[in-house]
Amino acid sequence: MNDKLEDLINLLDIERIEKNLFRGESPSDRWQRVFGGQVIGQALVAASRTVENRICHSLHAYFLRAGDPKVPILYEVDRARDGRSFTSRRVVAVQHGKKIFNMSASFQIEEEGLNHQDPMPKVKSFEDLPSEHQLRKKIIDKLPDEYKDSFNKEWPVEVRPIDPVELMNPEPKEPQNYIWFKARSSLPDNVSLHQCVLAYMSDMTLLDTCTNPHGVNFMNPNLHSASLDHAMWFHRPFKADEWLLYHQDSPSASGARGFNRGSIFDLNGNLIASVAQEGLIRFTKS
Repeated sequence: MNDKLEDLINLLDIERIEKNLFRGESPSDRWQRVFGGQVIGQALVAASRTVENRICHSLHAYFLRAGDPKVPILYEVDRARDGRSFTSRRVVAVQHGKKIFNMSASFQIEEEGLNHQDPMPKVKSFEDLPSEHQLRKKIIDKLPDEYKDSFNKEWPVEVRPIDPVELMNPEPKEPQNYIWFKARSSLPDNVSLHQCVLAYMSDMTLLDTCTNPHGVNFMNPNLHSASLDHAMWFHRPFKADEWLLYHQDSPSASGARGFNRGSIFDLNGNLIASVAQEGLIRFTKS
């Protein structure tokens, strides 16, 4: 298994310290704030470990405060409801005695029903594209020294942008992104783990979509961005260690907030998950 992916699995393998209380850690190389996808993934692990024989079909989360990567995060699970078909859980994440995040998740028994979906977009194959890591290495020498290590580190997820934004001098473009992504190597055959890894992955590039029309990105020192909320729906079975297409678009930005949507497809064209997120995009002119 790839070392970075193994680190991610260990990151998601949070410690149970009481029946409904769990403790998660953050990577030592995070120096500003905890990555939102990490908190979503760990919270979903916490909720999933209080549910048996049911699969998560949706989650709705709010980021309340920036997470501190230097101290553990406590996840408290409220077993809100156990019904015949559906199970509901609420998760609160706490640091320094304050809530930094909350999430509601719903789980369902496996059932058959009506079936339809949007078609998969026709895009370039992942086989013909460089990875995000390769694109970043091309400009690493142009960056200030203090940013080089974090910018050049390898992710546990391989990402291949289809129409990548120019990182140093972005031009305004349509508010949409297409990327291929997958875990870097094989994962254990565990539905809950694949869902938690996909939840982690789903937050990696989504917020950037709403800045595309404005010719700015995360490297602009005048842009202050952060996820405010995150919702996800799991539609069909999938493997997070197989190539997935992530179509992201942003229909609106206003009031220093950008709204973003995502549709995730597998190689067979199945729509396996949908994502929605609003984020802070406060831009201050120098």
